[in-house]
Amino acid sequence: MAPELFQTSEGTHPGYSFAVDWWSLGVTAYELLRGQRPYIMRSSTPTSEILQSFHKVHPCYPAAWSAEIKSLLRKLLCVDAQKRLSSLSELKDTECLSYVTWDAVLSKDVPPGFIPNRRRLNCDPTFELEEMILESKPLHKKKKRLARKTRDQGSDGSPQNGHLQQRLDCVQRDFLIFNREKLTKTKADTDSSNMNLKEENRALEDGQNNNVTSAAASSSS
Repeated sequence: MAPELFQTSEGTHPGYSFAVDWWSLGVTAYELLRGQRPYIMRSSTPTSEILQSFHKVHPCYPAAWSAEIKSLLRKLLCVDAQKRLSSLSELKDTECLSYVTWDAVLSKDVPPGFIPNRRRLNCDPTFELEEMILESKPLHKKKKRLARKTRDQGSDGSPQNGHLQQRLDCVQRDFLIFNREKLTKTKADTDSSNMNLKEENRALEDGQNNNVTSAAASSSS
């Protein structure tokens, strides 16, 4: 998780924004390239130690990596959220990705470099096994524990819980899932309809003009 998430939980930061997702992108890219995460931490590591490690421990960038990829990762893994690369326009301007045809990426015309085998396990269970060993209660019971906890908390019938449930119901009812492909298709259909309407109007105007011209020619003769 991004540093500002831990800072917010400690009460030393007012909150966080979408920049945390760009941090996650940097962590994912680093792990794909090196096979390990840029910061070593466990679920049992205190938050205070994690925050200190962000300022005292710096990710190791192997010498075999290009200067362009190092520069990109440093921008994504910037501890200061205000200075972190956090927009698509900034990403497009990086030298590391200057060769990418972004329109082809958006339209999904770029073939993936790796297609996982659906018949094999494509994840490393080490982390889940580690948590199952360290945690006093296994992860496979987590959903049941959360459901029981929620049920117990909501059974007191307090106005606060009732109000919270109403707000959650409103969010679930009113929240709209953004679908870029559907939006693009709708816009294309609208543009096509508008173009057809303009052509029909133009044809109608041409027909009216032809009728007027014919009538004028007949009257003059």
